[in-house]
Amino acid sequence: MEFKKKILDNGLRLIGEVNTSAKSAAIGFFVKTGSRDETSEINGVSHYLEHMLFKGTEKFSALEVNEAFDRTGAQFNAFTSEENTVFYAAVLPEYLDEVTKLWIELMRPALRDGDFDMEKNVIKEEIAMYKDMPSFDVMDRCRSLHFDGHACGHSVLGSEQSIDDLTAEQMRDYFARRYAPNNIVVACAGDFDWEKVCSIIEEPCGKWREQASARKLEDCAGSGKSARGEKASLAREHICLMSGGMSAQDDRRFAGSLLAAVIGDDVGSRFFWELVDKALAEAAAMQFAAMDGTGAFCSYIRCGSENVSQVMDIVRGVFKSVADNGVSEDELRKAKNKILSALVIKNELSMGRLVDLGFNWTYLEQYRTIEDDIEAIKAVTVDDVHAVIEQYNPGEFTQFSVGPGQSS
Repeated sequence: MEFKKKILDNGLRLIGEVNTSAKSAAIGFFVKTGSRDETSEINGVSHYLEHMLFKGTEKFSALEVNEAFDRTGAQFNAFTSEENTVFYAAVLPEYLDEVTKLWIELMRPALRDGDFDMEKNVIKEEIAMYKDMPSFDVMDRCRSLHFDGHACGHSVLGSEQSIDDLTAEQMRDYFARRYAPNNIVVACAGDFDWEKVCSIIEEPCGKWREQASARKLEDCAGSGKSARGEKASLAREHICLMSGGMSAQDDRRFAGSLLAAVIGDDVGSRFFWELVDKALAEAAAMQFAAMDGTGAFCSYIRCGSENVSQVMDIVRGVFKSVADNGVSEDELRKAKNKILSALVIKNELSMGRLVDLGFNWTYLEQYRTIEDDIEAIKAVTVDDVHAVIEQYNPGEFTQFSVGPGQSS
């Protein structure tokens, strides 16, 4: 595989990893903007914009956009997080040029008032849909509680009120500031012609205007607060725990991922054996999220209301054991094998490789091969994990729970 890079005069960064043995190609526009870049008044605008880019341009209607993707057989979509909005497509190599041109067109959408008004109802329906998904709802609300007063606490979807109050002009202003070329990475992975892709991108995208789009970075240890919500429709207790962690720029992020796997991997972790295997909880998992300038460990547990007290006692016991005794060599070895397997399998596809390629450049401005990440994971020692535990004690957490009424 061969790495390629080019930076346009307006700051747009083009990167590519050419793999001539691949059977597909993937391209993505990584916009460094998400809910943490919003104010409370326009909360949800990043996700709203993700929708609006598919509503068409001055040249294409929404129907024509879908037809254009459809005739190439592209696997295409977009997603919005607290920190990024990513637009991507994976195609047969012969269709990459056509799809690249289409994305370039879409990255400068019409943002019509009529489309904005129509999509507002779609967004509100999506908010309502996710509120009916307690696993999502509890994590969203726990994140807000954990990052209390920090920009990362903004909900990606926003609220019904913030979406109702949002205006098309506010959206267009946000788009002009955040979708600037110096705030975008265009990444390409798989079997493709680098020079041809660059020639397609340079002329139209080189006209985009640079803007001041720097993000304010602040670490957040977490509020440590605890709260609970009730829903009459629920029969189970949904619990989310969050504690502070390393940033995406911190080399200890690999140790953080391994610690999360030891404690809360779906199979064979401490949570699994103590909670799921013993039928005290239906689900108990932990993940580590390395973010821009900060990070967090996040656990999700689902159990019967009658088991909550016992489950939380066991959870605290797991965290105390980790803090007092650390992890074993055997646990670390198993965690490495799980993470390495997932990494390698994902990166066998051009689309999987695209995500790591784009995010490494977005966060680090660094090209990392699959081998670089494999070696970084293999190099983590028990002492490295213990150092993470000592600084970021997962037993000191923010907790938000959602469950049935206490009287039920």
